[in-house]
Amino acid sequence: MITSTQIWIAIIVSSAGAYAIKLAGMSMPQSWLSAPRVQRIAGLIPVALLTALVVVQSVTTHHSLTLDGRAAGLVVAIALLMMRASFPVVVLGAALVSALIHRL
Repeated sequence: MITSTQIWIAIIVSSAGAYAIKLAGMSMPQSWLSAPRVQRIAGLIPVALLTALVVVQSVTTHHSLTLDGRAAGLVVAIALLMMRASFPVVVLGAALVSALIHRL
């Protein structure tokens, strides 16, 4: 069982770590940050992290792979995005397919 003291220790350590990372980023020389390679990588990291989060949340349950309505909704969302559909259409299409498969 996790105690409230352990939770507060985890919060304080996580906060200190986040502050240290932020401070390290702000301490970098501007010449390093303005390099074209760094600019390209910095633009791709949020996309990669968000994609990984969506995929993990869509096809896993606890610690196992689960292919259910969420995975089908993800496939529909990808297909609609490839067809250049608007964001509301993508969200509604994915939600509709997920709900229909879950209902079955």
